[in-house]
Amino acid sequence: MTEFIDKAARFQRFARRSPRQAARALFVVLLDRVRAGLIRPASRSGFLASVYFTFFSSRFYREHRAVLSGIVANRNSDIAVQRSSSQLRRNIHRLEKGLIMRPRRAVFAEDYIEATVSLFLRGAAGTALDRDELKWAADVLTTYFSIVAETPRIKKAKERFLAWPGKTPAPSFVPYPSSSRTRSDISFDQLYTLFSERRSVRWYSPAPVPEDLIEKAVSAASLASSACNRQPYSFLLFRDPEKAAHIASLAGGTGGFSKNIPCLILVVGDLSYYVHERDRHLVYIDSSLASAQLMLAFQTLGLSTCAINWPDVDEREKALQAAVGLKTHERVIMFIAVGYADRDGQIPYSQKKGADLLLQAL
Repeated sequence: MTEFIDKAARFQRFARRSPRQAARALFVVLLDRVRAGLIRPASRSGFLASVYFTFFSSRFYREHRAVLSGIVANRNSDIAVQRSSSQLRRNIHRLEKGLIMRPRRAVFAEDYIEATVSLFLRGAAGTALDRDELKWAADVLTTYFSIVAETPRIKKAKERFLAWPGKTPAPSFVPYPSSSRTRSDISFDQLYTLFSERRSVRWYSPAPVPEDLIEKAVSAASLASSACNRQPYSFLLFRDPEKAAHIASLAGGTGGFSKNIPCLILVVGDLSYYVHERDRHLVYIDSSLASAQLMLAFQTLGLSTCAINWPDVDEREKALQAAVGLKTHERVIMFIAVGYADRDGQIPYSQKKGADLLLQAL
């Protein structure tokens, strides 16, 4: 009986439309049925899945284009005019990993050291590259060349590096013993309390969020783990309440509280940090690790947050692109609402899974 009522209601909706609208709606219904029937067989192989997402669904088109656009942007990038270089950061981090190996090989990094020195010298010749990034690279290269055994290729790269006039006499941005790490006096119970205190808050006071607190929180977020230390993300800040509310309204699920958000951060992943398709997930991993630390940092500063999902929906992507002007290779990971919590505003209980459900011993 229920199925008959549903069919009758659908027929009435078709009847109220023009012939063209009815034909279009019927086509959509039929296409959905075809898709539903094809999903199971298409899931059985990578080739069939690719056929499905080529001819029956365009849901991955934006992702495919973003990955390829990122590769093109990476190839066209010029370190001389960049504030940060993903390739230099990756290679310097690779050198650091070679330096800390046990046992350390006498010769390592021979296949990429010349390219690394070339990148470094070009970045050093410009004025845009971040000074701390430049010092880190210089210090690690100095340490590397002081201990690695020479081969013709390494010797050539070393001579080019030593000819650079800006070397620092005492490298300090270099690997160090674990015993020298900064030590905190935070207990597990204190940390767990902070985790419990941080909740998704949707109701805020109208008080503005101080910019210096935002900068402090971002500095803390920057300490999050990142693959090859590339940190392929940025935080776009909207402190104007009207603009924050408008941008927040573009995300699904914000109806009813978007106008209450005094400050909004867009977490954006940059696929131009990579030259291989295999690394396409790293923008989501690295930016999410940093975002978790960002929200916890805000909590310690008396500010509440709410992570807002950003699904890949065509019309919403286009609206955000028009509002913000993102590049094709830049992917929005999430929104984060920030503000001082309204003490009378309620928050969902949101029961969390226990370790018995999440932990699987193999």
